[in-house]
Amino acid sequence: MGVCKPKSTFKSLGLSPWLIEACRLMGIRCPTEIQERCIPQILSGSDVIGRAVTGSGKTAAFALPILEILSRDPFGIFAIVLTPARELAIQIAEQFTAIGVSCHLKCSVIIGGMDQIPQTVALNNRPHIIVATPGRLADHIRSNGRDLHLAHLKFLVLDEADRLLEDHFADDLSTITDALPSTRQTLLFSATITNQVRSFSSSKTPFVFECASQTEFTTCDNLTQQYVFFPQSLKHCVLVKLLQETVDKPDHLSIVFVATCKTAEILCEMLTLLEIDCVGLHSNVSQRRRMAALGKFRSGRARILIATDVASRGLDIPNVELVVNYDLPRNPADYVHRVGRTARAGRSGRATSILTQYDLDLWQVIEKHIGLTLGEYALDADQVSASFERVNSRLRMARLRLDEYATKSGSAAAKKRTTKSNPVKLS
Repeated sequence: MGVCKPKSTFKSLGLSPWLIEACRLMGIRCPTEIQERCIPQILSGSDVIGRAVTGSGKTAAFALPILEILSRDPFGIFAIVLTPARELAIQIAEQFTAIGVSCHLKCSVIIGGMDQIPQTVALNNRPHIIVATPGRLADHIRSNGRDLHLAHLKFLVLDEADRLLEDHFADDLSTITDALPSTRQTLLFSATITNQVRSFSSSKTPFVFECASQTEFTTCDNLTQQYVFFPQSLKHCVLVKLLQETVDKPDHLSIVFVATCKTAEILCEMLTLLEIDCVGLHSNVSQRRRMAALGKFRSGRARILIATDVASRGLDIPNVELVVNYDLPRNPADYVHRVGRTARAGRSGRATSILTQYDLDLWQVIEKHIGLTLGEYALDADQVSASFERVNSRLRMARLRLDEYATKSGSAAAKKRTTKSNPVKLS
């Protein structure tokens, strides 16, 4: 399917004046391609599978028609939106709330890492929209399913559907769908469409829209993708050099993707010791700290985010100018989602992958799947090598600090367990 430019207006798509005004206040003047194609189908009652490059307005493509139909006959619980990442759930809920503010929309976020009791209270109050991660919503259904008032639910949305339909979500997803009416509309949105996505729809003939490209692994045209090639021993020095090149751009943010939580922790500590402000986002960080880190990054108080793939799906942070793949993803689809954090909504952006002698085979696989042969980014090798002693000393210090912290935390936890199992008797 070739690229087509939107020729419609939100009015011609069937949206009410209050929704059009809400879009205008948010700076959304005209529909994107995926909105133009999917909104009328959703309003007509069809199941929809939508694929488009990241940053193309997928969230509004389902939020706008859901709110349009809700406004005609408001009740709760009207729609459930599932997403694989907690941060993405919060972001989607914020968009629903911003669009629906004039109609007093009630939207609840049900995610792990937060107290379940307030969530139960919120669910009992029948919000119009629930935005949730599968595990936590499934827990609520298992413990309190009959009291959740899901019998008349109109919409089930799977955002980042390809990831939600991976095996480790299967049990929770089954629990959720078994509790929902078969008459619901099912909407699936993602940057990639897998066979599991195609087969999940409750309709045998869903409307399928694939925007802009035939390939399952597509990146946008205004994204500059390059690589740097250095020995493994200089990898951390290369990262520092790439990030230092952005210091004269105070409005631009950078995301560095790594393979493990431990690597994220080490790099965060190393950069801090080098007096480079950064925050970390990974599964070893508590939900409250993750939200605080994202808030600091969004506001620009920290211009560098070190993240595992928990952050690569769906997060819309407008001023991300640079994505660095410190570790290559094992799955080419994850590469697409990572680099999709920049060059969003028509903006330009850069993605630079750090390759070592151990990454060449995987890099060829990624290039094959995105259908591109990428060029090398010119980085001064002498400057990188000259920084080795300074950067490497901070790397060693970072590892020592984290080891000391882990030892202290382990000792404290062991002491706490001992105290609980052998309470002191007071005479």
